[in-house]
Amino acid sequence: MKVAVVGATGLVGQVMLKVLAERNFPVTELYPVASEKSVGKEIEFKGKKYKVISMKDAIALKPAIAIFSAGGGTSLEWAPEFAKAGITVVDNSSAWRMDATKKLVVPEINAHILGKDDKIIANPNCSTIQMVVALAPLHKKYKAKRLVVSTYQSVTGTGVKAVEQLKNERAGVTGPMAYPHVIDMNCIPQCDVFTENGYTKEEMKLVNETKKIIGDDSIRVTATAVRVPVSGGHSESVNVEFEHEFDLADVRKILAESPGIVLQDDPSKNLYPMPRTSADRDEVFVGRIRRDETQPKTLNFWVVSDNLRKGAATNAVQIAEYLMAKKLI
Repeated sequence: MKVAVVGATGLVGQVMLKVLAERNFPVTELYPVASEKSVGKEIEFKGKKYKVISMKDAIALKPAIAIFSAGGGTSLEWAPEFAKAGITVVDNSSAWRMDATKKLVVPEINAHILGKDDKIIANPNCSTIQMVVALAPLHKKYKAKRLVVSTYQSVTGTGVKAVEQLKNERAGVTGPMAYPHVIDMNCIPQCDVFTENGYTKEEMKLVNETKKIIGDDSIRVTATAVRVPVSGGHSESVNVEFEHEFDLADVRKILAESPGIVLQDDPSKNLYPMPRTSADRDEVFVGRIRRDETQPKTLNFWVVSDNLRKGAATNAVQIAEYLMAKKLI
């Protein structure tokens, strides 16, 4: 299995390589790909050194799959070139997510929609992935009508520059700013840029991607996305109104038995999901499950996941695993 990792020198690209190794994905030949300025640099995979190559060289080598984590502009330009050469692309940027001709996939929920002709497959946004992993099995049973989501998102979601900003601020060092404000000892109610309706792009991703993955346009979603001074792991407070009545014991049972979920819900022992406990894990952690007492058929829960793993790299590798298992690559 020849595998190209596009954006191999970036934050998510590095985690991608780590996840491929940890999950023993059967890589027979690895092609690390990055921008021209990184060509020739060395990266390590499973104890072996590999030289970074260019996009054109990677296409010429005809890998079976290319996992992209190189930004929307790069993906719009190069993913079609890889696809033209018969290479299946799993793209981690926002470039193709809402394209009606492309599938948006979270394997636990909708991998079955993939076929041999899907040459560009979109990996959803990190904050959407963890939420829908928890929501989908509940929606199946009770049918979600409306969601109110508040996110508490790690600086790793912005990238290396943001991680450095937080570290510098904690050390009292002046350096480059990834955000328009100080992030240490602060919360910034802005993830990505603002759109015309007053919501940020991140908030609108939660709205639009949720409907596409769940496959139900009738679900109403509203979101507020906040950047917090945490390095690794996104947290979300989710309030969901269902069409059908639910029993809390059944809700816990459904979540505990659903693939990819770890239930951590014992307030008497102060047990609930936190970014620290989700670090370097592939699962989605759910807890603080309780009824919204202000209106009927409405549930509150808290969901946490490592945004660089399940929120990005792991989800992409799981898509690749599914494609391989079903002989679609």
